[in-house]
Amino acid sequence: MTSPDIDAGRLTLALSDLRLPAIKAIWPEFAARADKEGWPAARFLAALAEHEMAERARRRIQRHLDEARLLPGKTLDSFDFSAVPMISKAQVMALAAGDSWLEKGANLLMFGPPGGGKSHLASALGLALVENGWRVLFTRTTDLVQKLQSARRDLQLEAAIAKLDKYHLLILDDLAYVSKDQAETSVIFELIGARYERRSLLITANQPFGAWNSVFPDQAMTLAAVDRLVHHATIFEMNVESYRRREAIERKRGPGRPPTRATIKTSS
Repeated sequence: MTSPDIDAGRLTLALSDLRLPAIKAIWPEFAARADKEGWPAARFLAALAEHEMAERARRRIQRHLDEARLLPGKTLDSFDFSAVPMISKAQVMALAAGDSWLEKGANLLMFGPPGGGKSHLASALGLALVENGWRVLFTRTTDLVQKLQSARRDLQLEAAIAKLDKYHLLILDDLAYVSKDQAETSVIFELIGARYERRSLLITANQPFGAWNSVFPDQAMTLAAVDRLVHHATIFEMNVESYRRREAIERKRGPGRPPTRATIKTSS
């Protein structure tokens, strides 16, 4: 008969070989509790398995958060929905589940002036989606364009775009800052086409569709890009006063003075 210490050592080695680190760490505590409370063997095994699954889910979400490159500190709880009254909080919370649109490869487009909260809301939504099990990548559009252009020079553009398929949602922040250059905009156009009805895009832009001829080099490409993006899309028009401008005004006012509020501007 083997000793308890030898049995414990064998179990530790076996759990390492089976790659069950959570069970390896917790089983002595669970075993002591099971012995004390008289758990049946099935309950003890179920408790260990559930703990391992929960830890794997936690580690997976953490890996996905690390790779998502979201803006730090931007959450739905910290987003001021009252300052953007044209955006329905209930609708945003429904989008945060992801099931109704990411499964279909639908898009989300956010328009509005600089400082209106587009990037905050996009990143916060991305965070909620990651926490709900989806894979997300947040990137400045110009940064992604540079990477795709580099891939094209190496004759690897198709492979680079295919690698982005692992993300259920690709958040392209500040589309309007892409210069009107054939090389730059063509890789964005190819990305939009590759993800069409397969994988979702969330795009923030300072300019409405009518001004996108400043992004794409010709009208035909502009119309084709817009057509693919809006075919299955939710559009948020966030035409409000800049958060940053409002905060600067409130700092000037000093303590004890009435705060300013965001004002709705009519879309052009």
